[in-house]
Amino acid sequence: MFIFTHSLFVMEEKISHKAIDQYANFFTSKLADKFFQQQDKINGKEILSLCEVKQVNLFVVKELMRLWNQESEKWRSPYFNYEATEVLDFVAQFKIVLSNNILIAKKDFLPLLKTAVAQTLFVILSPYDFYANLLDQKKGLVRVDELKNENRYLKINQKPIEKLVEKLEARKVDEIMGNEAFGMLDHILEEVNFTPEDIDGYLATFSKVLPLKIESLFEAKETREVKEVKPELPKEQPKVAAAVEVKNEKSEEKKKEFRIKDHLTINQKFMFTKMLFFGDFEIFTEAIERLDNLDSLAQATKYINDNYPYWDRESEEFEEFITVVQRKFS
Repeated sequence: MFIFTHSLFVMEEKISHKAIDQYANFFTSKLADKFFQQQDKINGKEILSLCEVKQVNLFVVKELMRLWNQESEKWRSPYFNYEATEVLDFVAQFKIVLSNNILIAKKDFLPLLKTAVAQTLFVILSPYDFYANLLDQKKGLVRVDELKNENRYLKINQKPIEKLVEKLEARKVDEIMGNEAFGMLDHILEEVNFTPEDIDGYLATFSKVLPLKIESLFEAKETREVKEVKPELPKEQPKVAAAVEVKNEKSEEKKKEFRIKDHLTINQKFMFTKMLFFGDFEIFTEAIERLDNLDSLAQATKYINDNYPYWDRESEEFEEFITVVQRKFS
């Protein structure tokens, strides 16, 4: 779940994959029906100009290339050397020729387009989760050439992945473990001070084909109108649970050794940024640095109560965040 800042609303929500899938299905039908009224099949050039949200078109091409690679694997045989230079050169040239001769009937094109629309909405609405899924798909081992290829088709919120590819190429490695890739991406997010692109323009463009309200794509837990980026403070500020108030304090040296920043996984940083800090990585980073410089759990508790009284004390994200803070002072 995350706090999603949009126009006049602050929404504490969890993205609904079912809602995205349903919208993608209806959007695909409308867009495809309009195009295929005029002709029976669509070619590569037409795919690249089909949708006004260009990311959709690129994801269609990406899916086609994935299917190509999947089909080409069937060519493998114990009787022929498919790694021979002449064979590899021929296959590469054949792939180029074939990519210039794409021709797809409507019934075969619809699932490609639907997948592309859903993936585009995902990278727009939840880029952090998109990155995590992208690296998770590599089954623990990330190949640089595959990641570079993924980046070719990513045009929305692509900066972190682009920087990751650059760093891996600079290190001149062919592959790295997934955990290391996550760690590098974590540092990159801090370096570039990444903030997801504003979604309003994309929503408006999607709505030209099929009206899209952002609320419909999330499982809303709570919605309230606000006048500023931060919601109005409640009259009675809820306090952190009593369990947070009292902890045995150890030596100052031990506290300084444990830095919250160094003990957060990339998924935790994504989650806390989205849920607790309005999707602003800079604000999240500043808060963590402030907590790391405090001397006691009592000070940390007061800082949280004073600055974030609107956090949902019953949420799993809040409880996990407090657990990390407690560890620093335990």
